[in-house]
Amino acid sequence: MSLLEVAGLRIAAGARDIVRDLSFSVAEGETLALVGESGSGKSATARAVIGLLPPGLRHAGGRIALAGQDLSALPPATLRALRGPGMGMVFQEPMTSLNPAQRIGAQMAEGLALHTTLDAAARKRACIAMLERVGITDPERRLLAYPHEFSGGMRQRIMLASVMLLRPRLLIADEPTTALDTLTQAEVLALMKELAREQGSSILLITHDLGLVSRHADRALVMQSGQAVEEGPAAPLLAAPRHAYTRALVAALPRRGPARVIPPAPPLIEARSLSVAYPGRGGWFRRAAPMPAVQSVSLSIHPGEVVALVGGSGSGKTTLGRAMLRLLPASGGSLLFGGQDVTARSGPALLDFRLACQIVFQDPYSSLDPRMRVRDIVAEPLRLPAGMAPADRLARAEAMLAEVGLAGLGDRFPHALSGGQRQRVAIARALVRNPAFVVADEAVSALDATVRQQVIALLRDQQRKRGFACLFVTHDLGVVEEIADRVVVMQHGRIVEEGPRDQVLDAPAHDYTRALLAASVRLQG
Repeated sequence: MSLLEVAGLRIAAGARDIVRDLSFSVAEGETLALVGESGSGKSATARAVIGLLPPGLRHAGGRIALAGQDLSALPPATLRALRGPGMGMVFQEPMTSLNPAQRIGAQMAEGLALHTTLDAAARKRACIAMLERVGITDPERRLLAYPHEFSGGMRQRIMLASVMLLRPRLLIADEPTTALDTLTQAEVLALMKELAREQGSSILLITHDLGLVSRHADRALVMQSGQAVEEGPAAPLLAAPRHAYTRALVAALPRRGPARVIPPAPPLIEARSLSVAYPGRGGWFRRAAPMPAVQSVSLSIHPGEVVALVGGSGSGKTTLGRAMLRLLPASGGSLLFGGQDVTARSGPALLDFRLACQIVFQDPYSSLDPRMRVRDIVAEPLRLPAGMAPADRLARAEAMLAEVGLAGLGDRFPHALSGGQRQRVAIARALVRNPAFVVADEAVSALDATVRQQVIALLRDQQRKRGFACLFVTHDLGVVEEIADRVVVMQHGRIVEEGPRDQVLDAPAHDYTRALLAASVRLQG
C-alpha cells in the first residue's frame, strides 16, 4: 500500500515550470531515492511534499496525498499539525536548520510540546533516550549544549533525533550526508535506516550520490530538468540504466586509471615533525591548554606528484594542508621548500615561497570576491611581483580562462556562474602564475557527479600539462582512485598509513584505512 502518492505535480517559479508532470509513490516502509543534479527539481519536490516551498516557488498543479489525504487541499493549520507525526524532514546542513541561539534540549523538545501531551519531565526523558539511541554520549549534559559545540556528524544525528522523536510516517532526507566524511556518512545513513525500520517509517531520500542510492534505497527515480526520466528498483536501475541521462550519471563516477611513474627527484616540499595546535578555550581566570590538531607529522611531496590526503572530519588533513602553505603557524617541527627551511621566514623573505604555492578552496563562492569580475579575480595573483603591465595581466587571465573552459565569461561576476564554473575560476586563479605546489582542499566535494567529473578531469589535465606538485585533500575515495599517485591517511592528527595509491586502496595495512574503504559506497563498472 502506498503511503505517499504524487500525481502530475507542477512547481512553478513565476511563469516557468521547474517541475513538470511528476508522478511517483512511496510504499509503507520503503526507501525511494530521488536522484539528479542540481537544478533537476528533486529538492523542490521534497519541499512541496512537506509544504515548505521557498519564496518564489509555488505548487502550480497536481496532487500530493499522504495516507490517502490530499495535502494540497489542507488549510495551513491542518498541514502544520501533520508535520512531525505525519512527516518530518532532515535538511542538508544541520548548522543552518538548528537555531544557533537555542540549546539542543529546547529545540528537540519543541516538537513534543506542539504535538503531544507530555509534560516537561517526560519530554526531557524522551529527548535523553533518543539522544542515547543516536549515539550521543552523556545525553543529559548534552541537552544544555549549543549546536556549534558539536561536529557536523553529531549535529546531523541530533537533527535526525529531533525528527524521529515524533515517529513520523514519512521521513524526507534532503542530501543528509553531503557535507560529511565517508565514515560519518555511513554511520548517519545506517542510523537513519535503523530508526525508520524500528518505527515503520518510509523514507524519501534526495541525493546525487549514486553509491548511497545503490546501498540504501529500495527504488530510485531519476530526475532531469524537472521531469522523471527513469524509475525502478535501485540496484538494477544503476547496474543497467536505460535512459541516456542515467547512463551519463553512472559514467561520471570516478574510475581508477593506470598508475603513473613519477621520475625520482628530491622533495619539492617537506614537512618534518610538523605540529599545529589551536588555542584552548579558557575562562576568566585560567588559561586552557592548546588543542593539538596535527601532531609531529612528516610528509614529503615530489615535483609533479599528486598526493591524496584522506581522513575523516577532525583528522587534521585541512590543517596540515594549510600549515604546509604557511597559512597556519606551526607549533613545532619545520617546513622545507626546495631544500630551504621556510618555517620561520616572514615578509619579503617569504615572498618567493608565497608566489610558488597556491590553494583551491572547497567552496568557491566564499573564496571569490563577489564584487570583482571573473577576469580581475584570475588576474589578481599577477600583481606580484610588480612589473607586469595591467593589459598583459588581463590578457594572461583571459587566456587562462579559455584554458579552463570559460572563454568569454571574464566580464561576469561570481554569482552569475554555476558552482562548477566558479570552481573553474578558482582553479584558473590558482594556476595563472604556474605555481610549483598546489593544495586542493576538498575542491570537488560540493559538486554534482557530472560537474565533479569535469573538474577532476580539468585538474588532472592541467597538473600533467604544467607539472605542479599537488596535495589533494579529500574524504572521497572514489576521487582518490582517479587522481592520486600516492595516498596518505590521517587520523587524530597523525599519519597512520601512506603508500602508492594501488597498494593503500587494494591492500590497506591500518584498521582505520580499512574502515574508510568499507564505509565508501562505490558503484562497480
